[in-house]
Amino acid sequence: MSGKSGEDAGQLAPGPRPPPLEWKFSQVFGERTAGEEVQEVDIISAIEFDKSGGHLATGDRGGRVVLFERTDIRDQSGQRSLERLDYPVRHPEFRYKTEFQSHEPEFDYLKSLEIEEKINKIRWCQTANGALFILSTNDKTIKLWKVQEKKVKRISEMNLNVSQGLGNGSIASSSTASSKAFLPNGTYSESRYNYLTKDFSFPPGGFPSLRLPVVIENETSLAARCRRIYAHAHDYHINSISNNSDGETFISADDLRINLWNLEISNQSFNIVDVKPANMEDLTEVITCAEFHPSHCHTLAYSSSKGSIRLIDLRQSALCDNHSQLFEEHEAPGSRSFFTEIIASISDIKFGRDGKHILSRDYMTLKLWDINMNSGPVATFQVHEYLRPKLCDLYENDSIFDKFECCLSGDGLRVATGSYSNVFRVFGVLPGSTENTTLEASRTPMRRNIQSPARPARSLSNLTRVVRRGSESPGVDANGNSYDFTSKLLHLAWHPTENSIACAAANSLYMYYA
Repeated sequence: MSGKSGEDAGQLAPGPRPPPLEWKFSQVFGERTAGEEVQEVDIISAIEFDKSGGHLATGDRGGRVVLFERTDIRDQSGQRSLERLDYPVRHPEFRYKTEFQSHEPEFDYLKSLEIEEKINKIRWCQTANGALFILSTNDKTIKLWKVQEKKVKRISEMNLNVSQGLGNGSIASSSTASSKAFLPNGTYSESRYNYLTKDFSFPPGGFPSLRLPVVIENETSLAARCRRIYAHAHDYHINSISNNSDGETFISADDLRINLWNLEISNQSFNIVDVKPANMEDLTEVITCAEFHPSHCHTLAYSSSKGSIRLIDLRQSALCDNHSQLFEEHEAPGSRSFFTEIIASISDIKFGRDGKHILSRDYMTLKLWDINMNSGPVATFQVHEYLRPKLCDLYENDSIFDKFECCLSGDGLRVATGSYSNVFRVFGVLPGSTENTTLEASRTPMRRNIQSPARPARSLSNLTRVVRRGSESPGVDANGNSYDFTSKLLHLAWHPTENSIACAAANSLYMYYA
């Protein structure tokens, strides 16, 4: 369970080493009770903070998007600032805001293919006029959603002044006991207004006191509306979407192609990367993830199943067949095995907020790359090295193909990623940093760091004994904690400006702060 390779870490810029963070439990949404069975459609499949950190979105396998908003940022008055000098800083608090059904299950009749509703990725777009804009995608279709508070209109006052009696039509006294209010056109409204009798008739001279209905807006409700649908542009499953810093375009990537879209144009996209060979038998690698640079609108990076990352410049050509930078780590001679290429596949990449570094996650490690140095990663972090002897079992039950996400802190000093048994790891990236924290997605996140007492040494016969399908029963990690391949923490996100992490354990959303 070693953290960082020392010689690689020395390439990072030196600086004062911050002390390791002490993580505390903040909130949980959708917590399971003991023995409660989790429905497949409720399992969270995507997490994303917006740029300000004031909102958080999650997507699940049932095609739903759930939004949360921060509640503690309104207390920013001068008095509150003075109080913070004497009292500890409050941790970020979120509350449920709204949810909507983003995608429905579909069926492609031409290919006889079921398209599940699972949300693969969520990305926040720039806000406008107080409305939130969100991109969400399943395997085939991307949608742009607008979430906005709408005022609810209702009629507060209408028709007659009941203080007067007119003509031969008797007007009943105002009462709220009846639920029917008759209108001059002969119909009635189920409401509590001025009420008339059934034998009402118009007087010869009309009503001098007739008033038009008054509509007021005194209530608001959140409404989600689909603004654009970007469909029929991918033959293979979409694995990533990413917004451009220009606020006008975004990319979507599948196994073989990356397309560039304009947010306002849903019926046309431009293919900017195509790795599909003329003969599919010659296919050696696929695209696994794509991400725009946070500030350079002409730069993006994409990763492959061979463990390489390519940086491309959209100014060079319309079809970016050639990359401007290639980042890959060459394997040591004699270290290749059957699993080498499988575990080298990159499942996620993220740019640092400053745009100078790229964080990548393969099956066993996290790697931090300097975009100006392609000789190798500047830091490598071992996530669950204790699983290396069990790669055969992981292959048999398909766990070796799990796609773990990664994230960086807003200041770029720390990185995080998930593992099995619903745990996630946090590493410090500065040279000499010893920060290497294992946390569990529960109300007591630090209990995984408690070292278990030393155990008696095993005999050689115990060490060499082979148990088939051993991964189906919990094993033991380097700290003596049991691990379980059926509970995995694949999705997590770091708050853009604070040390706060949101992570998904099945259908539960856990939040921690430091």
